[in-house]
Amino acid sequence: MARPIWSGSLSFGLLNIPVSLMSGERKTDLSFRMLDSRDKKPIRFERVNADTGEEVPWKDIVKAFEYDKGSYVVIEKEDIASAAPESHESVDVEAFVDAGSIGTRFFEKPYVLVPGKKAEKGYVLLRETLKKTGKIGVARVVIRTREYLCAVMPEDDALILMLLRYPQELVDPNDYKLPGGATSSYRIADKEFDMAAQLIDSMSADWAPDSYHDEFRERLSDIIKKRIKAKGATAKVAEEAPHREDAATNVVDFVALLQKSLGENKRTPAKASKTPAKKAAKSATKKTAKKAATKKRTTKAAKKAVRKAS
Repeated sequence: MARPIWSGSLSFGLLNIPVSLMSGERKTDLSFRMLDSRDKKPIRFERVNADTGEEVPWKDIVKAFEYDKGSYVVIEKEDIASAAPESHESVDVEAFVDAGSIGTRFFEKPYVLVPGKKAEKGYVLLRETLKKTGKIGVARVVIRTREYLCAVMPEDDALILMLLRYPQELVDPNDYKLPGGATSSYRIADKEFDMAAQLIDSMSADWAPDSYHDEFRERLSDIIKKRIKAKGATAKVAEEAPHREDAATNVVDFVALLQKSLGENKRTPAKASKTPAKKAAKSATKKTAKKAATKKRTTKAAKKAVRKAS
């Protein structure tokens, strides 16, 4: 079973719906390794100094920004940490907009929001309300260390979280030389428009995504299977450990929260709560660190005594 990227909550107004963020895409690309043709051993890439040719260990590697050709400014870990958003596990809806108001170029990557235990009511409430109103939620979410703009939209029985590109990431089509102006300037006859419309009508069909396949990948996969069979090789598939569901959530009075949200008209992000498991883990970590420190002091004292004796 697929593992969640994180488990947290979907919040809008004062409502918090426990959810798990699951991947909404499946990678099907075939990956290859480069081998030495002489003995079929894997090629290893090393980190080397561009001037000396010597290998550089990870501890001596720093990140830098090239602000001019050949000129760099080193960025410390503290700089990156200070710029990174606070890590929190929630999808915070900031506004609801018309579903058709976001251009297709903004959509980037899909995820699926899966409700937690006993969170189905809030999940269905939001999903069906979005369908009836024709709205989608514009939100922010932190995945790993980066904050993303995203859209929360209904699709059949699911709430889909779609990462959005920021406007700064999009190229303005007007930057390119495109044919504009009146169609008459391109000398397109009415008959040509009619014939083009007839052709499009004759080729029209319902969208059936299952009828489309990556034919290149399929053909290449067949070749690989034949090569494996010819060599008598075997393939082993490692299965993922089963995912354990999080703790159940409490029953919520949605009417009261909705009324309060409408009255205040402001968003309250979900606050992370310290569970007994987290407290126990923190206590165990402190005990381990204390034991390690005591052992270190004992070792130092023993070494000092040996030096004195000698």
